[in-house]
Amino acid sequence: MTRAGLRVSIGLVAAVLTTGAMPAAAEEANDYPTSARAEYVFGCLKANGETRQAIEQCSCSIDVVASLLPYDRYVEAETVLSMSQVRSTLAGQFRSSPQAASLLNDLRRAQAEAEVRCF
Repeated sequence: MTRAGLRVSIGLVAAVLTTGAMPAAAEEANDYPTSARAEYVFGCLKANGETRQAIEQCSCSIDVVASLLPYDRYVEAETVLSMSQVRSTLAGQFRSSPQAASLLNDLRRAQAEAEVRCF
């Protein structure tokens, strides 16, 4: 094996070893699925104009929200938010329960922080 070939092999081994360790760390820091992030950004773009600057700001916004709110809690808060907008007896429970209010407060705090940091 030539020296260049040996360097390439060592580089590949190092890359494989490093890559093996990365997904767990990246997964912990980024537990929001791509589809959830995309959905958030699309909604944000509709609310803030569909410009290149808005894409950057909305992408930043979901990153901040994801860093402050675990994905499971985000899903629960989004569910409460959706259900609280429905006019029915069942939806009234989503508007009035302390647990629902806590979830919405957490989401709103994360979104407010994202607004400050990104917009």
